[in-house]
Amino acid sequence: MRNRPIPGSSGAVRAMSLLGEPVLHTPCETVTDFGPSLVRLVEDMFATMYAANGVGLAANQIGVGLRVFVYDCPDDEDVRHLGHVVNPRLVEADGVTVRGAEGCLSLPGLEAGTERFDHAVVEGVDVHGAPVRVDGTGFFARCLQHECDHLDGLVYPDRLTGLRRARLLRAARRTPWGRASGVRD
Repeated sequence: MRNRPIPGSSGAVRAMSLLGEPVLHTPCETVTDFGPSLVRLVEDMFATMYAANGVGLAANQIGVGLRVFVYDCPDDEDVRHLGHVVNPRLVEADGVTVRGAEGCLSLPGLEAGTERFDHAVVEGVDVHGAPVRVDGTGFFARCLQHECDHLDGLVYPDRLTGLRRARLLRAARRTPWGRASGVRD
């Protein structure tokens, strides 16, 4: 049996984009170049996600406006899901709607109850252009929906309304990173 390198083990940790930075609020471009730079990007994304103790990371979270995300996320049965998707499309999001605590590496230290479907399916390709289909339930379904939102220029506070949204944005403005990036309503 062949030993595969651990994802991210040869990657570089990159700076995290924070709420308020334009790259997080702009839809990402479709990947058309499947060369070594894409492989390097995915490696760097894994390295950055692991360094930040995350379970998912979209390319725009490290300032790259391309449709790519990586994940290493358990589902509600504690089954580990590990991989990446290039040019993902959320093709199914259904089942029970669950409000659960949601955080984001681009909003460090904050979380809010956010509604997500309990089942999600994402289709796309891998770094070599081979088809990928990822089916998730529970916490992993939340992760898939969250990362697809990022690539569409959305962050989870965009899914919040009323007092829940106001409280989260007020808390963000009080953080050092929120003051520096000019977080607004």
